[in-house]
Amino acid sequence: MKQQTPETLKTWNGFFPDGRKLNILVVPANDGGCAYYRAWSPYQKLQELYPNIVDIRFDKNPLGLDEEKRMLDPDFEHENIKWADVVVGNNISNFGGPYTTRICGMTKELGKFFHMDTDDLLTELYEGHRLSEVYKEKGLSEMTKFIYSHSDLVSVTQEKFAERVAPFCQKKLAVVKNAIDYRLPGWNAPLINPPKKKLVRVAWAGGIHHEEDVKEFSGVPHFVNGRVGRENIQWNFYGAPPPQAEKDWQTDVWANYKSILMRGFKGGKNWNIFSAMPAHEYGRLYSANDVAIAPLQMNAFNDSKSDIKVAECGRYGLPLIASDVGCYSETIKDGETGYLLPPGAPSKDWVTLLTKVFKDKKHIKEMGQNLKNVVDEYYDLNKVVHFRLLMYKECMNV
Repeated sequence: MKQQTPETLKTWNGFFPDGRKLNILVVPANDGGCAYYRAWSPYQKLQELYPNIVDIRFDKNPLGLDEEKRMLDPDFEHENIKWADVVVGNNISNFGGPYTTRICGMTKELGKFFHMDTDDLLTELYEGHRLSEVYKEKGLSEMTKFIYSHSDLVSVTQEKFAERVAPFCQKKLAVVKNAIDYRLPGWNAPLINPPKKKLVRVAWAGGIHHEEDVKEFSGVPHFVNGRVGRENIQWNFYGAPPPQAEKDWQTDVWANYKSILMRGFKGGKNWNIFSAMPAHEYGRLYSANDVAIAPLQMNAFNDSKSDIKVAECGRYGLPLIASDVGCYSETIKDGETGYLLPPGAPSKDWVTLLTKVFKDKKHIKEMGQNLKNVVDEYYDLNKVVHFRLLMYKECMNV
């Protein structure tokens, strides 16, 4: 196949040689951030940019599960699966592992092409992960392996992830990087300047499964404050449950985060904890910061993580300072686009590096601009989503 560009694809007459479009049924696992980046957003973008090539439907419940009775209707017609040429599964559905497995099975029974996309290493959760026992009890890791082995195509977010699941994949395995629709207003918010010239605003954004990771950063803000001056730093932590939300285990998780991160904290408050944002608005949080951080524990799950954080903070010109875990090393170069610390680096190494960086705002801006140049070129969904069509062409031998 000759080299195709986003523009040349717009001249195609359909997907198949007879001019017929490719019918894609997307089955998002849920309405959360992972499903947004891997299912909702990219396939909505394909439909928007290439209506001459694809027709796409979204259905979280293509098996017709009665959600109240938690039962499948034996007479359900499976209209959307029958309509599709390709069925795209996304992680483990909120309806459970057996439901997700059945989607794969039904798709194959009807002679359709099944594509399983996963953005987390579901075959190997580490012991400290909050869901590790659930995965063991329900056999979700084994179900994931089964789905991989029966899929026509498995796609993951980076090379090390692919290497870990390759033994379970019988057919095609591909790396499909995360990308962001930078045309959305949430990724074009005006930059907010700090109230003081020397002030460095630091952003950490995380969900509810980072209890082991924040331990890598325990007490660091306290010691950096002492070296740089608390009046010159603002620590901003994003992802907490809304203040009005009912108290539950997620609230407890964030209370624990706070106690770990703020260990030793004394004096005036120079930190904030903010609620999570909708995925399409997520970028706005970076518009009011100068540096992003991502401390991570080394384990197989984290080492398989995507570099979505790079795409997020880089869009607003924030350099990333992170643990060298996952695939950050593909874009983060020390002193150019941010800094990477060795896995398991002691807190004193974090303190030393951050102290050095925070005292040089010119250096921060230069690294941030360098990273922005990279992500605007390679992580813009509008520039890279067409590769999914080329992937299907190759895998389906069309």
